Amino acid sequence: MASLENQEFEVEQANERFYRAFESLDIHKMEAVWATHEPVKCIHPGWEIRSGWPAVRDSWVLIFNHTTGMRFEVTDLDIVVKGNLAWVICMEQVTMMVDGEPHVSRVLATNLYLKRPTGWLMIHHHGSPVMSGAS
Repeated sequence: MASLENQEFEVEQANERFYRAFESLDIHKMEAVWATHEPVKCIHPGWEIRSGWPAVRDSWVLIFNHTTGMRFEVTDLDIVVKGNLAWVICMEQVTMMVDGEPHVSRVLATNLYLKRPTGWLMIHHHGSPVMSGAS
């Protein structure tokens, strides 16, 4: 079995793949980072919970179809691995283009991953907007 340090690195890489898929605005890349045959959940900032891959997938399609550009700076990672389950709590600084102008927001995210033979795959994403400047 891989060392805890190695597993944490693998989870960090899975988390990085999630954000690169998000930035790509490509549903096929996003689908590749999710455990689509598991009971997945997703809560986008300001949205109600989406349960099951079809509903989660539809939420990503909606976001991707209404976004022209998005970049993430992910900081303050806290990674915990317990057996085949891992979670990452992190701060997202999101830059989106709106009418040709960059708009920056901060989101506190919790991402859960399940270890599968193909690697760590996401089973839950929850983003909550951070309204104040306090950390």
